[in-house]
Amino acid sequence: MSDINALIAGARNIPLLEGAYLDDACWDDWLALYASDCVYWVPTWRSEQALTTDPQTELSHIYYASRAGLEDRVLRIRSTHSPATVPIRRTCHSIGNVLLTRGPDQSGASLRTAWTCHVFDPRHKKSYVLFGSALYQLRLQGELWSITHKKTIVQNDYLPSMVDVYCL
Repeated sequence: MSDINALIAGARNIPLLEGAYLDDACWDDWLALYASDCVYWVPTWRSEQALTTDPQTELSHIYYASRAGLEDRVLRIRSTHSPATVPIRRTCHSIGNVLLTRGPDQSGASLRTAWTCHVFDPRHKKSYVLFGSALYQLRLQGELWSITHKKTIVQNDYLPSMVDVYCL
């Protein structure tokens, strides 16, 4: 029984770790949470009631079909040559309502979270808050969980400026 409790606790910690790594700009630790074949997707709203459903054919706020896309984004953030991230915004993630919706078992686990991210833009000296939910698909690799799919739903997506992975 303690093994299953440890698996559950480990899975539930993934979103919390992700928020902390993003806030602290621990880019390598953040990337390590993702499987190489992961999908990272932030759909847009097609209407007031419906999200886009296909990142291949419809508009997305952010879409990466593998961790290589996330690695490229981190490279650009670190380079200080990305206008979207100079100066980098300061963030504080609050992750709550971490619900295990499936698993854990040999094939993985699924989570749903609610989140807010407080963002301070030092260039414009303004703060704003983004909020929404996130759906995670996890796979157990050895003794560690990795994210194989993350879909982030931004509820207040009339964004005050450019949004980046560390703001979600």
